Amino acid sequence: MSGDISHTIRKLGHRGPKQVIVAGAGAAGLLLASSCSGGAAAPHAAQHPPANVTITSGNVTFSSAASGPGQALHAAGSAHPGVQLDRRPDLGVQVTAQRGTLTGVTVRSAAGHLVAGRYTGGAQGWHTTWALAPSQTYQVSATAVNSKHKRTEISGTFRTFRPAHSIVASTTLTPQQDYGIGMPIMISFSRPVANKTAVEQSLQITSSKPVTGAWYWMNSKTVWFRPERYWPAHTHVQVTAHLAGVQVAPGVFGRSNLSQHFQIGNSLVVVANTATHYMKVWWKGRRIGDWPISTGRPGMDTADGRYLSFDMANPVDMNSATIGIPAGSPGYYNELVYDAVQFTASGTYIHSAPWSVGEQGIVNVSHGCVNLGPANAVWYYSHSMLGDPISVVGSPVRGTWNNGWTIYFLSWHKLLAGSATGEAVLASATGSQFVPASSVTAPAAGPAAPVQVTRLPAP
Repeated sequence: MSGDISHTIRKLGHRGPKQVIVAGAGAAGLLLASSCSGGAAAPHAAQHPPANVTITSGNVTFSSAASGPGQALHAAGSAHPGVQLDRRPDLGVQVTAQRGTLTGVTVRSAAGHLVAGRYTGGAQGWHTTWALAPSQTYQVSATAVNSKHKRTEISGTFRTFRPAHSIVASTTLTPQQDYGIGMPIMISFSRPVANKTAVEQSLQITSSKPVTGAWYWMNSKTVWFRPERYWPAHTHVQVTAHLAGVQVAPGVFGRSNLSQHFQIGNSLVVVANTATHYMKVWWKGRRIGDWPISTGRPGMDTADGRYLSFDMANPVDMNSATIGIPAGSPGYYNELVYDAVQFTASGTYIHSAPWSVGEQGIVNVSHGCVNLGPANAVWYYSHSMLGDPISVVGSPVRGTWNNGWTIYFLSWHKLLAGSATGEAVLASATGSQFVPASSVTAPAAGPAAPVQVTRLPAP
C-alpha cells in the first residue's frame, strides 16, 4: 500500500459476505461508505450511482469520488503528522452533494464544540456560518443519500494554520449595563482593517426587540452601529464579532471572537432650543416638561446637533482655562458644577446653574453649557444614562462632527454610505441580517424621536 494515509470503501446492500477494499494515498482521517454493490446487482447500481460528497475547507478537499492516489485531498503540508493544513480559515467549510442530497453535516473542533452552519440549494450544499478559528483542529462528517436512499458517508480531519499577523477587537460597552435609547455599538480593532466588508459581515447583533440600523466606519480601526432612529426602550442586545479566522487585510487574520451583552433602559430625550431658552423633556415616550434654560452667550454659542450623553459626574470641576480663558483673564472661572451630563468632547454639559436662574428662559449667558435650575438638574441627572439623546436647535452655530458621540448627525443616507456593504441591518431575537437599504421603510417619528434638526454638519 503506497503512501502513509489510507481510506476504506465498504460495500453495502449485498446480502452475501461484506467486501472491504483498501486503497492507498487518500485523505487523512477520511472514512467513506457508499451504496454501490458488486456481482449481479452491478447493472442496477449503475442506474442509481451513489451520491458524491465533497468537503472543502480553504485549500483542503475531501471527496467521496476519489479513489486513487492524491485524488481525495489536495493540501499543503502540516506540522501535525497525518493532519492536513488549511491556510484559508476565512473561507469556512463547504459541503456539496452530487446525485443526492445531504442528510447530515457536523463540524466539530478538537475541544468538542460544534461549528454553526446552514444548508443551501435544497440540501445539496452546506456552509459554515462564520470563519474557522486559526490554529485549531476540526473534524467534518457528512452523510448524503441518492434517489434510492442509499447512504454515502464521508469524514475528515484537518487543522487551520497559525497566521503570522493577527488582529483583535474590543468595545467600551460594559456587560449588563443599562444605556440610553441612542447608544451606539462601538467596536475598535488593534490594526487597520482593509477588508471592511468581511469584518462587517462577521458582526452579529441579537436584539430582543426588532430594530433597523447600519454599521458606519469612523476610520480604518473603528466601526459603529446605530439604529436608524433609536433603540426601543428595555431592549436586550447582544453583539458578537465572529472575527476569529476572518482575513481583515492581506496576511492578517482575526485571532479571537468578541461578545458583549447590554440593555437599553427607559427612554429619555431632550431638545434644548437656544432661541426660545426652553428645553423640552420626554420621559418614557411622554412629554413631561418644558424647562427654562440658558445656553451659550453670543460668541460662545451652544452648537446645533443631535448629540448623545457620554459622561456624567457630580460634581465636575470646570475651569475656563481648558477653553482658552486663563486665570487672570476677563471671564475666568474655576468652580465645582453639580448634576453635570456631558455631550461634547470639548466640554459642553447640561448642568445645575443656580447662579443663572434669573436669566433662564430669558437670555443666554453661559459659556456654552445648557444651564438648568437646581431642581430640574437633579431630576435630569438622576434619570440619565449614557447614550441618552440630547439635541440642540435654534443656534447660529453648527455642531462639529466627532465632537463627542455625533453619530446621529448623519442622515440615514449618509449612515448607509459609511457602511462597507452599503446595506441596512435588521436585528431581532434570532440575530441580524443585511438587507437592501431600499427595502427598509423608515418608521414614523414619535415621542421617542421628536427631533428634526436643521443645518446639521456633515462629517
